[in-house]
Amino acid sequence: MERNSLERYSRQMRFSPIGEVGQKELTNKSVLIVGVGALGTVLANHLVRAGVGLVRLVDRDYVEMSNLQRQMLFDETDVNESLPKAVAAANKLKAINSSVKIEGIVTDVTAENLPQLLEGIDLVLDGTDNFRTRFLLNDMCFKLGLPFAYGGAVSARGMSALFIPGKTPCLRCFINPGEGTGQTCDTIGVISPVVDIVASYQVVEVLKYLVNDEQALRGTLRSFDLWKNHQFDLKMENSKKECPTCQKKEYPSLFEEEDHVTTLCGRETVQIQRNEPINLEVWVKKLEPVAEVKKTPFLLRVQLQEGERLVLFPDGRVLVQGTEDMSRAKTLYSKYIGG
Repeated sequence: MERNSLERYSRQMRFSPIGEVGQKELTNKSVLIVGVGALGTVLANHLVRAGVGLVRLVDRDYVEMSNLQRQMLFDETDVNESLPKAVAAANKLKAINSSVKIEGIVTDVTAENLPQLLEGIDLVLDGTDNFRTRFLLNDMCFKLGLPFAYGGAVSARGMSALFIPGKTPCLRCFINPGEGTGQTCDTIGVISPVVDIVASYQVVEVLKYLVNDEQALRGTLRSFDLWKNHQFDLKMENSKKECPTCQKKEYPSLFEEEDHVTTLCGRETVQIQRNEPINLEVWVKKLEPVAEVKKTPFLLRVQLQEGERLVLFPDGRVLVQGTEDMSRAKTLYSKYIGG
């Protein structure tokens, strides 16, 4: 190992479960981080500083002022330049550790492009903010035999687990699609410490796996509430008998129809067609704390602080008005409606 590396990682190598052998293992590993927001920036920061050989970052969004409270790799210059998160994060990380190969990719992750994003990857980390993408990652990872480090944070609550195909159940064994509350950081808020803790739990399990210390893995789905001082570990021993991913190997998210997204010509509007109806009364209560809301018997108008508007219809349609950029529309939809 080169002298610079010995000096850079000296304290990490003095930790006996890693040592010099483990450090060499890290140098030869490649990870994919999907989502470079609150969780993703902490994940990337730890793994790049730890010396993982390749860190590939994927995100469709750009840096905004509201991100700076908890997304640790960004600053006001990134906001002023409207830099994509994947680009801004890669720039910062390259200045932190030039020996790590860092790739920043600006795209929306789909079932079609995910196999290409996973080329040469040893492990996938969840830095996303919606369950649609999480289930997509879960199903693709289990199909390809790749470990999936799940993490979620909202309010003062967090969850994390490392799912390993062939050795643990998968995400679907613990959380069913459609069970989400619709709560996001943009609707009910989040405190920065919970983000740091969730991401740190993810990274610790990832490091154990990458240095081949699997006997030290926690083997639980951990959930906690920092504000209420609650913590609970659910053992990951038995898969659901009829789990379509890890038992039946059907991988439904790889074939699921996405919410249909279209640009309405000449109207500076993107329409997103959900696969389920919208209860206007429910969404009034969810969105009133964070936006200007006006309900009629036929629709719900929502003026966002970013400047765009949402129009929700009972038949599942959501109009994002004020932009023709599909990525921008998807980002706002994800923030306020969820996945």
